[in-house]
Amino acid sequence: MIRSMTAFARKDVQGDWGTLTCEIRTVNHRYLEPSFRLPEAFRELENPFREELRKQLKRGKVDVSMRLQSADKASQSFEINDDMAKAVNEAANHVNRILDNPAHISALDILRWPGVLSVTEQDYGPARDAAKALFEDTVRELVSVREREGERLRPLFDERLTTMTRLVTEVRELMPDLLAAQEENLRSRFEKAGVELEPERVAQEMVMLAQKSDVAEELDRLDAHIGEVTDTLKGDDAIGRRLDFLMQELNREANTLSSKSIDARVTRSAVDLKVLIEQMREQVQNLE
Repeated sequence: MIRSMTAFARKDVQGDWGTLTCEIRTVNHRYLEPSFRLPEAFRELENPFREELRKQLKRGKVDVSMRLQSADKASQSFEINDDMAKAVNEAANHVNRILDNPAHISALDILRWPGVLSVTEQDYGPARDAAKALFEDTVRELVSVREREGERLRPLFDERLTTMTRLVTEVRELMPDLLAAQEENLRSRFEKAGVELEPERVAQEMVMLAQKSDVAEELDRLDAHIGEVTDTLKGDDAIGRRLDFLMQELNREANTLSSKSIDARVTRSAVDLKVLIEQMREQVQNLE
């Protein structure tokens, strides 16, 4: 399965506690590197979220953002300790009766007194449960997007692999004629130089020439690597790293083919192969 490392997924869920939104964005990265921006009430969920990402993703820089918009009836409320407020007020009035210039005490002054006002802590249990389910749904959507994006690249790989196979076949078919032409050229140079042609000498020169220009092994390895890329693209696991390695191997063989070239047509085919390999390598960098 071809999976891209570039993807985005967004999911929302609503409840009595409000609206919860989860967004996950991924880009290519050598390893799996998640980062989280969660509401303070959900901080305890970060480790479970990391474990879920490790199950679903192999590579990529992952940015997770979750936002909670509380409903009106779930908004923060206050609780007043009436007994404490009365006690503070009575104490203030008592002091005012003693003072020559009493100061007025307001309701805000009383509320500021420790123990008079307290914040009612909201129960985030239902919202946290919803956050877990929402995160799992968003991750599944993200994986689906990565797969769709990756599958869009399949025609690109198939087209280039087909062209590479054709180029390798053409070079292989050219080699016997190229070697024969080289032998004829060698004989022609001997004749022009007035050198008597000795069969053993010609055979030795041809063996040396054939060794220098023998690209059979390179062509065989190119075919093998192309086949390996084709098989890897059919796999279900993460294939990005393996494909990256195969691109390096393909490029190495194409370079060797170019260096051993004894004809402009072989050189041109080697250059075309390197262009195709580089095009695939650029896409492979973004695969999981």
